[in-house]
Amino acid sequence: MRQQSLSFLQSLIETPSPSGFEQPVQRLVRDYATQFADEVSTDVHGNVIAVKNPGGYPRVMLAGHCDQIGMMVTHITDDGYVYFAAVGGIDAAVMPGLPVCIHTRDGCVPGVIGRKAIHLLKPEERDKAKHDLGELWIDIGAKNKEEAGKLVRVGDPATFALTFQPLQQDLVAGPGFDDKVGSFVVMEALRLLSGKKLKCAVYAVSTVQEELGLRGARTSAYGIDPQVGIAVDVTHATDYPGADAKRTGEAKLGLGPTIARGPNINPPLRELLETAATAKKLPWQPEPEPGATGTDANAIQISRAGVAAALVAIPNRYMHTPVEVVSLADLENAAKIIAETCLRITPQTSFIPL
Repeated sequence: MRQQSLSFLQSLIETPSPSGFEQPVQRLVRDYATQFADEVSTDVHGNVIAVKNPGGYPRVMLAGHCDQIGMMVTHITDDGYVYFAAVGGIDAAVMPGLPVCIHTRDGCVPGVIGRKAIHLLKPEERDKAKHDLGELWIDIGAKNKEEAGKLVRVGDPATFALTFQPLQQDLVAGPGFDDKVGSFVVMEALRLLSGKKLKCAVYAVSTVQEELGLRGARTSAYGIDPQVGIAVDVTHATDYPGADAKRTGEAKLGLGPTIARGPNINPPLRELLETAATAKKLPWQPEPEPGATGTDANAIQISRAGVAAALVAIPNRYMHTPVEVVSLADLENAAKIIAETCLRITPQTSFIPL
């Protein structure tokens, strides 16, 4: 991966963006997209929209959500301990002992997730502690409520410690790859289209609040009114112990992004993605999606009178944990496949399934 792109990805991962608090990451996206987009704007919900060939037709929307799961401060005890609620799908089982950051108006306040030691838990408490966030708190080291209240406020968001950790091969680990890699890929696809002659308009959108119900994709799709929409998200990898390919279909890191097939997906658009990938010898993997996907593709497909939608996904190990793992090559190949597909879309391209 080229160094500037890798630095952009790392900066996305190391910058907080819990759902509803995406502004810091969106500032990075705007700055990056301004280098190659014809237009860059931000709508009232915070979606960042970067456009190439804005007068073209059809309008092709590329969507990747930038929000990550997180927490919100709900209560500070008299002893200075901070209680919280989940923002998105937090797994209580992985939380105890984790370092976290509470994002305040004055910056990050570090803390750790506390819980009664396992030695002291009664048998009936142990199973509850695995599933109940109410049994957990954040310890910031404050001596009392007054001291804690000078540092954090009710309503402040929090995240896992934001780290970007290279592993062996081309794998990287960290929190928030779901789905900052989506924002990364759609902006990289737009960058790859720089200097190319487009016969359509391409709107690359870094969407917000996907983890709370695909909210940013709903509003941005309504505003853009695209004829074509390609969402980029993550999918469950199956190349680690205990994964069940029989349930989700097989997806391995490093073998390319997945291209979904199912009722959420427009058949001609899916075929165009597959054809573009094969013609350019770019690796990809099939993904079965028998229902409505829990991604921006779902919201885009049913916007207004309907949109030809597709889903490209990045295999991801350990989703919704602080140590999600993805392959850099899969990100690059996803961007290339999407860019090649956009180059093949013209005003004459029909997406009517016959």
